[in-house]
Amino acid sequence: MSNGKLTTGPAAAFIGICVTALVEGGPGLLAVLVIVSSLLPLAISARLSLFRRFLTPTIVGTVNMLIPATVLPVVFARLTDVPPDVPELAAPIAAAATVLVISVVYLKAAPKLRLWAPLLGVVAGSIVAGAFGFYDLDRVLQASWVGLPQGAWPGLDLDPGPAFVGLLPAFMLVALIGSIQTITAGVAVQRVSWRRPQAVDYRVVEGAMAADGVSKLLCGVGGIMPTQTTTVAVPTIEITGVGARSVGIAAGALMIVLAFLPKALAVVLAVPGPVYAAYLIVLLALIFVRGMAEVVQGGIDHHKGLIAGLGFWAGVGCQNGMIFPEYLAGVAGGLLANGITVGGLVAILTTLFLEVTAPRVDRLELEADMSVLPRIRKFIGTFAARNGWDSSMVERIEAASEETLLTLVGEDGGEQPAQRRLFLSARKEADGAVLEFVAGTAAGHRNIQDRIGLLAERPDDALMEREVSLRLLRHIASSVRHQQFHDTDILTVRVDAPETVRVGR
Repeated sequence: MSNGKLTTGPAAAFIGICVTALVEGGPGLLAVLVIVSSLLPLAISARLSLFRRFLTPTIVGTVNMLIPATVLPVVFARLTDVPPDVPELAAPIAAAATVLVISVVYLKAAPKLRLWAPLLGVVAGSIVAGAFGFYDLDRVLQASWVGLPQGAWPGLDLDPGPAFVGLLPAFMLVALIGSIQTITAGVAVQRVSWRRPQAVDYRVVEGAMAADGVSKLLCGVGGIMPTQTTTVAVPTIEITGVGARSVGIAAGALMIVLAFLPKALAVVLAVPGPVYAAYLIVLLALIFVRGMAEVVQGGIDHHKGLIAGLGFWAGVGCQNGMIFPEYLAGVAGGLLANGITVGGLVAILTTLFLEVTAPRVDRLELEADMSVLPRIRKFIGTFAARNGWDSSMVERIEAASEETLLTLVGEDGGEQPAQRRLFLSARKEADGAVLEFVAGTAAGHRNIQDRIGLLAERPDDALMEREVSLRLLRHIASSVRHQQFHDTDILTVRVDAPETVRVGR
């Protein structure tokens, strides 16, 4: 990623169906299923703009909250994962030392020392564990310094049979849920990687999706269970304040080196369960709060509340076997027993229901050029008349449309306006109008949402002529959201009705 770093790890949602694939057809069948399912995130990355309805902060935040809620039961179980001859208080003391050191360094230490908070916490916990005798020092001493990874290539089962056909839908569904997790991670990591708040760059999310698909494809070729992009990097960046791409590259290179250094890998693997669990609890707590902040950003209404609440608790209930386990646990190899899968699907289906039952949307297709402004005004007039708005509201919507069009096409400099198509849609939402402008991406365009946010920080004498439209749009519109993809620019503008119109209704 160009705007942050992301990590990958074992895909927990795949475990159940991967075990089923191994039982049904062996490693060869597993490899083929992983390869085929890896094509889904690659396809989504190529046309991510088509899925923009699911890229809402509510869905992304709900999935973000479900990640720790799904993993924490397993993490809590590791707090007591110690040998039987260890004193009873050893595990809680080691875990408490880990959390205490991470928290104190993160909250009170200087910024440079804060970079090392996670490592210092794990080291402190391991030292305490060593004092109680349950740090696996023998494992470290017995490991060789240099060695090659063990294993053999299982090959590919290119003869699809009933097992392949039966398991493919489950693999594709889990790949879809994994794609939502990757999108969630791609959005969340941008939120914490910039010193100044900025709009999400969905071109970066597309890159993360492509990388996740390639990673899964390589796992399939290697005949192993697929990996999954995780949000672990998000709290790590929050704690350390480091989100540079160079750090991610260095971390990736270190992982490759560790594969050939059994001694160094043994030092990591010997970290006791309570210490590792305590470290994860801190990170997962920050992930949960990040997801919660994503949901409530921009305010929360009954729609957002129902989507997030229903999705979250449905996921938690299924993850803990509280919702009809006798019916759901056996579906697709336990797929519906996974909280992220169920919660994500509930949030998506609820959003789809709202989209399908939403008021009628007016649409218009034209060229991205200022010459089409009369057609847009006529379109706005018809839309406003059907919704019973007066002339003052019509003027506000027309002004917002004009300034948005000026902003979208103004930077082209007249070079290729005829080559870009513009799709305009308008719908009524509560007491306002929501306009969506969809156009092909023009090279060199900066995010309009970010540019509007910077206007308040610039003195008036520094105002350039091209920013007049931005200032007018900022004054007229109640909100502006700009989603940039590699092939599409999507600008969503909300215009609220004047107070006189609201009072009269």
